[in-house]
Amino acid sequence: MLFSEQNHRRGKYCGSIEVICGSMFSGKTEELIRRLKRAQIARLNVEIFKPKTDIRYDETAVVSHDYNSVQSTPVDHSSAILLLGANTQVVGIDEAQFFDDNLPEVCNTLANKGIRVIVAGLDMDFSGKPFGPMPALMAIAELVTKVNAVCVCCGSPAMYSYRKVANEAKILLGEKESYEPRCRHCFFSHD
Repeated sequence: MLFSEQNHRRGKYCGSIEVICGSMFSGKTEELIRRLKRAQIARLNVEIFKPKTDIRYDETAVVSHDYNSVQSTPVDHSSAILLLGANTQVVGIDEAQFFDDNLPEVCNTLANKGIRVIVAGLDMDFSGKPFGPMPALMAIAELVTKVNAVCVCCGSPAMYSYRKVANEAKILLGEKESYEPRCRHCFFSHD
């Protein structure tokens, strides 16, 4: 049982920040959906947000690579989460790496109001560098869960998202046609 679940279960609504991070295809969104559905089963008021730009699977739902989904509210800017998530007990945020740098402050504000905030996102971009607001979120979180994929080259735990297409843009929305999970060795050897 997670720290935040214990506090809610005891009737205390202590705010907290949980971060789920890792490479593409590591199960971040799947874990986010699992935690949010548990909160819904507990009859907690849950609001879920994602960046408006992420329409890979659905315009409004948060959808995992295994096609599990939960309805969400797409937003343009992290400050909108403060307005839309004000009367809730649990806030879920997917694809946090695509949000602006104000997201950690938004999450702190919500947590300080007694809200459990669960955030999922890539911790590194395609070049292996920290991605967007994720490092700051990990620093202020009570709980950080790093999940690994499976390296498609050797089968080891993968923590990198290798971009298979020639494109140097920091953000390139894509799936298996554009990215594959790789371990450290296979990512840096470029085999």
